[in-house]
Amino acid sequence: MNKSGRLLGQAGAIALVALGASPALASGTLAGSSITNTVTVNYQVGGIAQTSTDAGDTFTVDRKVAFVVAESGDTTTTTVSPGQEAAVTTFQITNQSNATLDFALAAAQVADGGSGAHTGTDSFDTTNVRIHVDTNGNGVYDAGTDLLVTYLDELAPDASMTVFVLADIPLSLTNGAFSAVTLTATAHGSATAVSGTVGTLDSILSETTGANTSGMDTVFADAAGATDAEGDGMHSAKDDYTVYTASLTITKNSRLISDPVNLTTNPKAIPGATIEYCIVVANASGSQTATDVAISDPLPSTVSYASGYGIFLNGTVTGGDCDENGSSGGSFGSDTVSGTLASVAAGETKTLRFRATIN
Repeated sequence: MNKSGRLLGQAGAIALVALGASPALASGTLAGSSITNTVTVNYQVGGIAQTSTDAGDTFTVDRKVAFVVAESGDTTTTTVSPGQEAAVTTFQITNQSNATLDFALAAAQVADGGSGAHTGTDSFDTTNVRIHVDTNGNGVYDAGTDLLVTYLDELAPDASMTVFVLADIPLSLTNGAFSAVTLTATAHGSATAVSGTVGTLDSILSETTGANTSGMDTVFADAAGATDAEGDGMHSAKDDYTVYTASLTITKNSRLISDPVNLTTNPKAIPGATIEYCIVVANASGSQTATDVAISDPLPSTVSYASGYGIFLNGTVTGGDCDENGSSGGSFGSDTVSGTLASVAAGETKTLRFRATIN
């Protein structure tokens, strides 16, 4: 059996190799085939053999429409970061019908509060949802290669195709936010022919009602999907995205170091006093590592940066206060103290520390 199929994208039609091994003729005898059976009767008269008599019967095999949309290649949720573009979920459509069919494809966001394919409750909507086909058949989405499509064109019996649903993830999301998407395929085909027109989405199929006709009737044998009913000429499946991001908490405090009157003994916040600012960056347990954490602290006109002390990065914290450690770094310019922490891992706390004088 020929297991190749064609897909139509917005840029035009292309030929693709069907993915996934299927048993030969798993879909059964092809729709539109004629099955003829002839009976022969031999007999004798007076012990002499007479001319045999034949009788034949011919009928047309009807079209059984059955197909499956299934999540493919991953048994867990797809982890994404806030602001990520073209986040990929993967599905496979398998034509179990005994006829070549087109399949219209539609990807829809699950409503807030709904469930996905994995554990989670939908809490945000993705944007820019679109469908691409696995043009080169490698099972992995390749930007610029895998074409944007709205339907599968002329998918042969027993053939499978991999498609990718891509979506953009909003930027302002917290760790653990969950979003589900549903991919639905709807069967299309020629009303009378076994195959439709290449490069064109054929008409949506309808089931033949009433008694069997002499032509090729259509029978819906599809199972219920994630959001569709049994025997409706449709099938659907879900996949989902879970946001995995850093969960940073920023705190800032100050402590008096000395003043011009009391020096370091019970110093007070009077003009000329030196204060130490402690900026603490903490990342919650179970979060993603935050990288390139850029800290910018503009100083008010009432204090002056103590250039002789410097800026210290990647220090530790005791009781909410900066310890007297860390590595020298950072910069001061335009009345702003700046410094970058290379990374803050889940459950980790790092600091930036500097001193200033009250004007």
